[in-house]
Formats: sequence, C-alpha cells, structure tokens
Amino acid sequence: MPWAAGGSIASPPMKVSIPRQLVDEMVAHAREELPNECCGMIAGRDGEATGVVRVKNAAASPLRYEMDPQGQYDALKSIEGGGDELLGIYHSHTKSAAYPSQTDVNQAVAWPEQVYVIISLADPDEPDVKAYLLKDLRIADVELVVT
Repeated sequence: MPWAAGGSIASPPMKVSIPRQLVDEMVAHAREELPNECCGMIAGRDGEATGVVRVKNAAASPLRYEMDPQGQYDALKSIEGGGDELLGIYHSHTKSAAYPSQTDVNQAVAWPEQVYVIISLADPDEPDVKAYLLKDLRIADVELVVT
C-alpha cells in the first residue's frame, strides 16, 4: 500500500464495496454542483456502503469543500438513525485527478478513521472515482469495489 509519507495506519480498510447506484449518485451530485466541488457522507456497515447523504459545500468553491455544519450534523443523524455508521466522506475535484490534495489531507485530521472518496470530473465524459484513507497526514489507497 503506497504512502505519501512514512509510517503506517493501524488496520486500515483494504477495500470498500459500494453499489454502482451509489457511485452514480455521487457522480450526479458532482456534476450538479459544477463549477464548485460537492461533498457528502457515505453510510455503511462492515466496509460496505449502504447510502450517500449530500451535504452543502459551505465554501462554494471549485478548489475546496467545507461541509456545512448543520448539514453535516443532519447527515450523521440520518446515517445513525438508519442503523448505519459513517463509512466515509466524499467530495469532487472539478479539474484535477481523483487524488487527495494537500488541503484534503489537512482537513482529514478531523475525521481520521473514515474512507475518503474523490470523484474527479477532470474528464467530464469519464468521471474517475477513487478511495483513500487519510490519517496522520498520510495517504493510503483503499480498493474501491463497485458492485
């Protein structure tokens, strides 16, 4: 597993399964929010995604995302109310690759145990979706299995 910096993460998830429908929902969200980045949360259990919840990007920026605090709270309540856990956080990159930026890595210190899914619209006809674990300012690939 490649790392952006030395060190390791205790028992990182090696893969996450996500239904095609949920990937399509995240890609649709990313396209709808153009020219700005989108963001949201992924519900799941045992490494399997069960739903996505959109959260408003309070930054309203094409270069970064900032989850609206009330939207973030509401999303967590919805996820937990449905008997799921917060599996991950997703956001889009409007012009760059589906790879965490330094800003993404820095922001992840608030949610170090979640999987981060990035949707790249650099090629609008071929969106790229990838997953990472961002912990202790390090980047680790997570296998994203689309079912």
